[in-house]
Amino acid sequence: MPGGSDYQGPSDALERYGAVVEEAGEVVKGTKNPYTSRNGHMFSFLDVEGAMALRLSDEQADEFLSRYDSGPVIQYGSVMRGYVSVPDDLLSDTGELGSWFEKAYVWIGTLEPKATKK
Repeated sequence: MPGGSDYQGPSDALERYGAVVEEAGEVVKGTKNPYTSRNGHMFSFLDVEGAMALRLSDEQADEFLSRYDSGPVIQYGSVMRGYVSVPDDLLSDTGELGSWFEKAYVWIGTLEPKATKK
């Protein structure tokens, strides 16, 4: 089943998210909650309202937040540490967002892989 096939949020947001992920050569995972991961660590996702979040290093997050009208990512009443909210207009710019997606992918690759249950 393709990633996002049961997504209940805005279809245009899923299309734009999918375009960014595909441009980077990655695959959208999660049927209801679209996300990307590397070595067991999630580094981007699309929430039910159609907002994209990226996981960046502290330095990259500071740069991102100073450059764009963004803020923290809040899920289930809690701030998700290390994630930034991608502004809607940036989600439409696959070229510019692609460079941030690549930074998130590279940074998450520096973390120890999560242990598998196998």
